[in-house]
Amino acid sequence: MQAAALLNLLQFASPALPIGAYSYSQGLEGALEAGLVTDAASAGAWITRQLHDVVAQWDAPVCWRLMHAFSRRDADAVAAWSERYLASRDTAEFRAESLQMGYSLSRLVAELGIADPDMAGMLPPETETTLPVAYACAVAALDIPPQEALLAMLFAWAENQVLVCVKSVPLGQVAGQRMLLSLRDEIAAAARHAQQVADDDMGNWAPALSLLSMRHETQYSRLYRS
Repeated sequence: MQAAALLNLLQFASPALPIGAYSYSQGLEGALEAGLVTDAASAGAWITRQLHDVVAQWDAPVCWRLMHAFSRRDADAVAAWSERYLASRDTAEFRAESLQMGYSLSRLVAELGIADPDMAGMLPPETETTLPVAYACAVAALDIPPQEALLAMLFAWAENQVLVCVKSVPLGQVAGQRMLLSLRDEIAAAARHAQQVADDDMGNWAPALSLLSMRHETQYSRLYRS
């Protein structure tokens, strides 16, 4: 990677990016409440399973296709995958999560002026822009290589999941970093799968996760918004 692209990637994959990712657990807090995650071993198993069964099977392949669509200036493909991804958010929390972070990131892209008018014009209305769409737009606008951007997206997802575990299992900081280190091969495998999976083989069928998300909406004590 060129130094400029690497620095752009580090900035837009950083936990310091002001889009509110730290306030969501993506169902993990519901799993903690249900007793499905209780220690480092069960936390690692939960993250790995969700990474391969949901993120690598749907979120990452959609993001991969969106990055290439923005690079080609293919507005029809951007619109199609944007609509499919939004329709796949099957609970109120999951939908609100992606829309809130997508809105925040799209506003940041606009305020920083990094996307040319044609590329910015391919974004859906702000109230319908999900996180993968806004991220893909930023990646294409900054000329970040898609493969590295995909790895960064998956690492950021895993890092956020580990941070939830550090705070809520709870795990120590060293245990959290050990878990993140152990996930590197899994993340690399997920990235490879996301680039190769055919459109007809993609999907986010995870009914137990959806049920946990719906229960979390009325969970009495919680730290996270999903």
